[in-house]
Amino acid sequence: MEPSFVRQLLEVYLSANLASSLRLSIYNHPKEGVWEPIMQTRIRTILEDLEAVRENLLALSDDIWLSIDHNDSDVLEEGFQFKRAYNEKMAAFDTLASELSVMVQQFTAVRLESDEQSGEESESENERIVQELNREEPHLIGEDFTYKRPHGFILDGQGSTGITTWRRLYELFCQQLLRRAPDRFRTLSENPDFISNRGHHAFTSDPDHLRQASQIEDNLYTEVNLSANNIRDTIRLLLTTFEIPEDHLQLFLREDRNA
Repeated sequence: MEPSFVRQLLEVYLSANLASSLRLSIYNHPKEGVWEPIMQTRIRTILEDLEAVRENLLALSDDIWLSIDHNDSDVLEEGFQFKRAYNEKMAAFDTLASELSVMVQQFTAVRLESDEQSGEESESENERIVQELNREEPHLIGEDFTYKRPHGFILDGQGSTGITTWRRLYELFCQQLLRRAPDRFRTLSENPDFISNRGHHAFTSDPDHLRQASQIEDNLYTEVNLSANNIRDTIRLLLTTFEIPEDHLQLFLREDRNA
């Protein structure tokens, strides 16, 4: 992976898309608090780009680690030191990105989740969402999702769309599992399948034990500081735990919709 790729991510996404566009947006803040549609679109694009940077940097970390020759002890040690430093910088960046996103959304009232639609409450609405998603190419959970972005999924016939990040897709997936089997879901914090060899829990009642916690319900949090493929692996494990065949979950990507 070339160093220029990292610079390109930061320069293109942050400098060009975030800094200059956001500055323009703030300078044109409406007196009445109502944003023009074109400005709302611009702000939303900025927020989505910020999320894309976060997810791409996590994917880049995976790429670099996998490209290292693990049979060469010197190279492995160098890679380990890089990974440790990278993770520290990434944690700081993730915190800053989260704070920026919250600040912008609060100031502009433009929400990343405002375009989300779910068929949970209405059968007719669910049919509409599923029909729209089924016009696109479905993807199974076993695929490689590096540098790809989701926008919807269907789980056992229930559709959700308007999703902007893998993190958000994972949250909605977990919430759907919680609704269908709450007692089983609440035992995940003690399920050894979701505890790493180092004792790190994927689900816990204490958010301080997670690098980046997302609240699924009261007193239950999950780790979301994960790359697309890490989220994929956790979802696959959840499907196994809840005895749901993998082909009962279809994922839909922005790349296909925008092609």
